[in-house]
Amino acid sequence: MIKSLLLPAALLAAFAPAMADEGQWQPHQMPQLKAELKRIGIQIPAEQLTDLSKHPMSAIVSLGGCSASFVSPDGLVVTNHHCAYGAIQRNSTPQKNYIVNGFLAKTRAEELPGGPNTLVYVTDKVENVSARVLKGLEKTGGKERHEAIERRVKELIAECETDKMYRCSVPAFHRGLEYYRIRQMMIRDVRLVYAPADMIGNYGGDIDNYEWPRHTGDYSFLRAYVGKDGRPADPSPDNVPYKSKDFLVVSAEGLKNGDPILLAGYPGRTSRYKLPSEIRYARDMGYPLQVKEYQADLDTIAAATKGNDAAAVRYASVVKSINNRMKKTQGLMDGFARKDIAAIKDVQDAEFRAWYAKQPNVSPTLLAELDAAIAADMALDQEQFAWGVATNSDLLKSARTLYRLALERKKPNAERESGYQDRDLGFIKARLNRLEQSFDANVDKARFAEGLKRYAALPAKSHPQGLDALLPSPQALDAIYAATELGTTAKRIALLDQDAEALAKSNDAFMQLAVKLNGIASSLEERTKEVEGNLEKVIPQYMAAVIAYKKSQGKPVYPDANSTLRITYGTVSPYSPRDGMSKGPFTTVEGIVEKHTGKDPFDAPAKLLEAIKAKRYGQFKDPVLGTVPVDFLSSADTTGGNSGSAIVNKRGELVGLNFDSTYESITKDWYFDRDITRAIHLDVRYMLWVMKEVDHADNLLKEMTIKYPKK
Repeated sequence: MIKSLLLPAALLAAFAPAMADEGQWQPHQMPQLKAELKRIGIQIPAEQLTDLSKHPMSAIVSLGGCSASFVSPDGLVVTNHHCAYGAIQRNSTPQKNYIVNGFLAKTRAEELPGGPNTLVYVTDKVENVSARVLKGLEKTGGKERHEAIERRVKELIAECETDKMYRCSVPAFHRGLEYYRIRQMMIRDVRLVYAPADMIGNYGGDIDNYEWPRHTGDYSFLRAYVGKDGRPADPSPDNVPYKSKDFLVVSAEGLKNGDPILLAGYPGRTSRYKLPSEIRYARDMGYPLQVKEYQADLDTIAAATKGNDAAAVRYASVVKSINNRMKKTQGLMDGFARKDIAAIKDVQDAEFRAWYAKQPNVSPTLLAELDAAIAADMALDQEQFAWGVATNSDLLKSARTLYRLALERKKPNAERESGYQDRDLGFIKARLNRLEQSFDANVDKARFAEGLKRYAALPAKSHPQGLDALLPSPQALDAIYAATELGTTAKRIALLDQDAEALAKSNDAFMQLAVKLNGIASSLEERTKEVEGNLEKVIPQYMAAVIAYKKSQGKPVYPDANSTLRITYGTVSPYSPRDGMSKGPFTTVEGIVEKHTGKDPFDAPAKLLEAIKAKRYGQFKDPVLGTVPVDFLSSADTTGGNSGSAIVNKRGELVGLNFDSTYESITKDWYFDRDITRAIHLDVRYMLWVMKEVDHADNLLKEMTIKYPKK
C-alpha cells in the first residue's frame, strides 16, 4: 500500500460530508459538520460537542447494550422500557408482576436492585492509540498478528485501569485502521425507579416492532448509586445517589415537522463498508439460517413454558431479546429483497477497483488477498453457527465458562485470553448469578434437545471436526440434567474457585461434557484467530484506500458503529415507504384508542384510556396536533444500541428517546438510503403526560428540571 493512502486521524476528521443526515460520527469529528449543523438549525457549537466534560455530552451514558442519559443531579437515568426490561423482569414474580403492571418507587428507599447485569457507564476520555497497537505489524498476518494486537490492547487496558473505578476498552475503528482507548466510569449499583405497565412501555408488542405508525411509551427510569466517597461501589444499602456532573433539561415545548434534532448514544454495529461478497453471504446464507434458528428456539421456549407462569416470567426477557433480533434479521432479508443492495455495492466496488488500479505504487495483490481472507471468514462462520446450535444450553455455557476460567487461571493474568482476566471476574459471576432469574431446567433441557436435533440436520461440512462423536443424544439429556448441580446458583458460584484439575475430575454431568468439548472449542478459537489476523492485516489497507477514494469524491467518512459514543443529526421528517403512500412524522394518543382491542398486545390500561377520553391533556397538548403526541420520526442515522439515546433539540434539551427504526430502514446497517431511512422516537411529552395523568409519578416530575411551553 502506498504511503499516500495511509490516512492519519487528523486527516480523517477533516473530510467534509456530502450527504445530510448520514453518519454515526465520533464526537471529535463534529467540527467538520459545523456547516451542516448550522444549516439545519442546531445552536449548540460544534466544538462543544467534542468535549465529553461539557453539556450535553457529559449527560450521555451507556448501559452496556443500550444508551441513556442523566436527567437530574441525583443520578436519575432515563432510557427505554425495553432497555430496563431485564431489571423489571428480575424483580417480577407471578404475584408481583412489574412487567404487566409497571413499577413506581415513590421514595428512594423503595427503589429496587437492577441486578448485577444492570450497569451505567460514563465515558470521560477517548484517545487515539493506533500507533501503539499497530506499529511494526505491517507485514505480519494470521494468528501471530491477532495475538500481537490482543497483547497490546490488554497492555493499554491495564494501564488505563490502575484506578479500579474505571473500565477501559480499545475498540477498532474503520475495520482495524484505527484504535481508540476509551475510559468509562462503571457504576455497578443501579436501581429500578419507574417503569410503566407493559401495555404502555411495550404497546403493540412484536406486531408493531419496527413498524410505523407506532404508539409505544418506550421509557423507564433507573438511578445510579455510589459509595459515600462518590466512587463506584458494590450494591449496598449504605450507597448514595451518584451526583452527576451534568444532566439534561427536559423540554415539554415539543417539536414540529422539519425541526432539527441531535441524537447521542452508543450504536452497536453497522456494515457500511463491507464488500458485495459479504452482503451476498449474509443475504443468502447467514441471515436465513439465523431467522430459522431464532424461530425454532422461540417455538421451543413457548412449548416448554406453556401453562407454567413462573417459567414464562423467567424467560420473558430472553424471548423479547430473541424476538427483536429475529424481526430485525427478517427485516434485513426483506430489505435486501426489496432493493438489491449487493448490486448497488457491485457498481461501487467496481468503480473503486478501477480507481485503485490507476493509483501509483499500490499493492498488486491487495484485492486478491482481501477476497481470499473474506472467503475464509465466511467458511469458518458456518462452523461457528453450527457450534452455537449444538450447544444451546445455559447450563452447558456455564460449565464451559467455569472450566475455561480455571484453565486460564494457570497463566499470568496479562497472558490470559480477554474475557477471563481478573478484571472480568465480576462479569462472569454476574452471568452465573443472572441464571437465578432466567433459568428453568425443563426449558433449558428442551432448548438443548431441539438444538441437537437441528444441528444434526445441518450440512455435514458445517459440523466442526470431531464434534459429532462428543455430543450427547437428545434422549440422553434426562440423565445429564439429573446428574448436575449447576442449576443451583450457590453451586455454580462455588465452582468459581475450583482449579482445572478438580473440575476435570468432577462427577457433575455438565462439567464432564464441558471438559470433553473444550478441545473442539479451542480448535475453533485457534482457527478464528488465524482468520481474523489475516483480516486484520488486509482490511485496514483496503479501508485506507476506500477512505482516500471517498475523499476524492467528497463523500462522508465516518467509522462503522462499534458500540462507542457517537453523535448523529437530522430533522423531524415524514417519509414515503412505497409509491402512493406517505406517512407523517407524529402519532397521537388517539391512535392508541384506535388500535385498542382489549387483547394483547393492544390492550391499553383503563386509566390511560380514561385520561384520553377525558382529554386531560393540559400543557402537553401540541398546538398543531390538538392532542398529546406519542412518537415521532426523524432522519437521524441509528442502529441497535441506540435504543434509549437522548434526542435533543437545537438547544440541547431532551425532547425524546430513540427506540426503533421503521421496517423499511433496517437495511441501513449496510446501506444508508436517506429517502426512506427513518428512526422512531418517543416524544417526551407523552412520557411526561403518562407520568402525570396516569401513573402519578409526581416525585420524579418534581426531581427533573422540566421546561414547559410558554402560556
